[in-house]
Amino acid sequence: MQAAGAPNWSYGLLTDVGRQRRGGVNQDAALALGLTRGGLFAVADGMGGHAAGELAATLALEALSAHYLARRTAPPVRLAEAVQAANVSVLRHAVGEYMGMGTTLIAALIDRGALIIAHVGDSRAYLLRGGELHRLTDDHSWVSEQVRLGHLTEEEARDHQWRSVVSNALGGEERVRLELFGLRLRAGDRLLLCSDGLSSVVADADLLELLTRPLAPDSAVRCLIDAANDAGGPDNITALVIDVRLDLHLPSYDLPAPQHSGPDYVDALLGAQRGNSLNTYLLLMLAYFTLLGVILLPIQRVLIAVIGTALLAGILLVQRLALIHRVSGRLGRPSAVLGSAMIVPPRTVPTVPTASTVPTAPASKAPPQHSTPDNGR
Repeated sequence: MQAAGAPNWSYGLLTDVGRQRRGGVNQDAALALGLTRGGLFAVADGMGGHAAGELAATLALEALSAHYLARRTAPPVRLAEAVQAANVSVLRHAVGEYMGMGTTLIAALIDRGALIIAHVGDSRAYLLRGGELHRLTDDHSWVSEQVRLGHLTEEEARDHQWRSVVSNALGGEERVRLELFGLRLRAGDRLLLCSDGLSSVVADADLLELLTRPLAPDSAVRCLIDAANDAGGPDNITALVIDVRLDLHLPSYDLPAPQHSGPDYVDALLGAQRGNSLNTYLLLMLAYFTLLGVILLPIQRVLIAVIGTALLAGILLVQRLALIHRVSGRLGRPSAVLGSAMIVPPRTVPTVPTASTVPTAPASKAPPQHSTPDNGR
């Protein structure tokens, strides 16, 4: 499906209860929200019992979208603030019979030619580019930490009895810990957001084969859901596939750099992003004083203008080169090969519950109804 006013991308979204969950309760949720210059997408995987997990996922996605639309700060800051708002919403409702509920979250913001990822938990984001599958996130889980430490292999982790134990989730504490990073999108990119009901049972090499099929996103997500169910469907399954159509310019703000040390507290991440805003302020001050010097010292105006322009151009060039290096370096670091796919060493992924805006696929797998409101932002 392509959202109105969003010629740069199209998407497909499907969530399914799986084959082994009793009662037909789906604790996964997903969000696809069309924006003027892109879109906001998210997948959540709730926990804490059937009713609690479903509620946590829904609350998280509702708060995420509402907060993002209500603010006017720079998109990376706004996304981090929206994840914190989602965390607070889950935490405040975790009382009484809902005590201890939580949810994972993986959110992807497309803003012109940029992709910004925020994640908490063990849902995942993948990027298919040039026939290679890049895993953009690492799980925030006990087994993932053991793999990073070398105590478990990826194969052992996949079947470990504690593979579902997450080490980070929304609703756990007042300040959320998350990972926030950005990269440049290219025409032909295909992005996958999914819950662990897909990634834990369908190997990355099989994901590569399914995602490289010449299918529209709507058909691609149905194949992914079918593959997870054919592998036993032990958990709720959610897949969201986004196809990028055009090469667009990067936005003017700096994209968040990857955090190789894992999730960080939201206030620390916001402080780093606001530091980038300070750099913009200083550039404006330099331009202002250059102009002021030209007006007040007409005899020296040529020299002042040349010096001021050279300083501005030099600073902007350095910032631009640094930005290009960061966003290209995200996909250029050493990688391991799995089958025919190139899998970037994982970082961390969020899994979020299904919101009321996301359809649940019936057992017959009838075509889902998508909702993509365009809020003019």
